[in-house]
Amino acid sequence: MDTGTHVVMGLALGGLATLDPIVAGSAATATSVMIGTIVGSQAPDIDTVLKLRNNAVYIRNHRGITHSIPAVLLWPLAIVAVVYPFFPEANLLHLWLWTFLAVFLHVFVDIFNAYGTQALRPFSSKWVALGVINTFDPIIFGLHVVGLVIWGVGFDPGYTFLGIYAILIAYYVYRFIRQRKVLREVRTIIPDATDIIISPTMKFHQWRVAVMNKHQFFVGRAHNNEVTILDQFARVKVPESPVIEAAKKDKNLSAFLSFSPVYRWEVDEYDNYYEVKFIDLRYRSKDHYPFVAVVQLDMDLNILSSYTGWIFSEEKLRKKLQILPN
Repeated sequence: MDTGTHVVMGLALGGLATLDPIVAGSAATATSVMIGTIVGSQAPDIDTVLKLRNNAVYIRNHRGITHSIPAVLLWPLAIVAVVYPFFPEANLLHLWLWTFLAVFLHVFVDIFNAYGTQALRPFSSKWVALGVINTFDPIIFGLHVVGLVIWGVGFDPGYTFLGIYAILIAYYVYRFIRQRKVLREVRTIIPDATDIIISPTMKFHQWRVAVMNKHQFFVGRAHNNEVTILDQFARVKVPESPVIEAAKKDKNLSAFLSFSPVYRWEVDEYDNYYEVKFIDLRYRSKDHYPFVAVVQLDMDLNILSSYTGWIFSEEKLRKKLQILPN
């Protein structure tokens, strides 16, 4: 989820914790738990700072080790170790329990996005992405804000957020049902599909669809369970050519390939350089595919420039590459 949603979830868990008699009976415990849930709901996303280095490092590592099983166990211990000395009268066990819940819930809800997490590390480096909830879901965020307002005007926070989370559980189930309906429709249209990726959007009734069979890629949209195929591409295996093998050694392309499950590729030769481009097919937006990796190499296959990330115009891509126009 986005940072704002994780913040309101941390506050909500602090309110929900007032249903715990140990928390409700101690001001020190209640205050420390509130701090623990707020910090715990943000801690796994500390890897966002990697974006300050470059996109390749960020793409390869974001929601990786910081969202893994060991991290989920270690984050609460680290947070409690910092918070508890300021509140020595707090109940240590309940401080840890609610902080752990905040960290666990952060990682758990991220699994439902299309981006997903490597939550099964170290047992598996596979990305777990259920594609049911958009990274920012207005309904989830809005319900949390409503709960905070209700709390602010004097209602009991524990029962308020208990009710809200009951609604959200039903909402998640409903989203799963809607996604399954889209999946069945896709299988009707493309019965020989080998891989189907359905991703939510900001719009409640719309989904992105990317499909593969043995010979083609299909890209489309679903609206109210009605699927429309917008683009089709021949599925051509990436050749083991010297140009592409050299490009794969680049950190940006390597990061892209570690993350993207469905893409097409292009190789262009110009007067004095090659350009290799890989295009993720999951994020079609206004007839454009913005998530790409591009590598430029000289005629001796030395890497001249490269980029991976979100690009919405060819002009901006050329500026990012800071090298040869095509």
